[in-house]
Amino acid sequence: MVIVDVVLETYDAVDFTAWPIAEPSSDRLLALSGQMSPAEVGTAMAVIFSYNRLPVEPVASMTQAHLEQHLAEAEALIAPGGLRFRDTGTGVEVAPGCCFGLENWRDWWDVPLGQETWLGHAPTTQLEHQGQTIRLRQGDQDDTPVHAIEFAFGELQRLLISAQQQLSGFLELVQRWATNIAPGLTDSLITVLDEHLRINEPLPS
Repeated sequence: MVIVDVVLETYDAVDFTAWPIAEPSSDRLLALSGQMSPAEVGTAMAVIFSYNRLPVEPVASMTQAHLEQHLAEAEALIAPGGLRFRDTGTGVEVAPGCCFGLENWRDWWDVPLGQETWLGHAPTTQLEHQGQTIRLRQGDQDDTPVHAIEFAFGELQRLLISAQQQLSGFLELVQRWATNIAPGLTDSLITVLDEHLRINEPLPS
């Protein structure tokens, strides 16, 4: 069975001290969902703040106007990560490549339409259409295929619905986190994340 995780790269949380965060995993990927601990949510927000160069000290006194000003200067809020596909039967996984942002997760809806979709690099993901089957191959630095996952076009819709549910659950936890860490930002932060990561926007039919 193929499952999907919404993951965030946590390199930008290294040595972060503005609020409590969790110890990064060995692969530096953090799965986002409604099952995260408060410290894990803190890690995710540390990455988002750091990656977008948003001020973190003192975050408790930051206002909606400050947030909007910084986002206007950055033009968009982005997050390093994407979707990680895992085959529970074979243990094979395909992680998002470098420079593929979480804000682009909906690009996967273009795959069944036969459109070319850039999925990042290092490791590079090769996407192939074989009839009604999608085949993902991920290569090493020499682009030698070392992983492969296959699933039907129909399964992709199920996987993307699951991804949206995970993001929605994460957003609910961010609301609780912000109430404790940055109460003045709670509503605006949720709105910004929802809009820029396109979380609760209706999915294509």
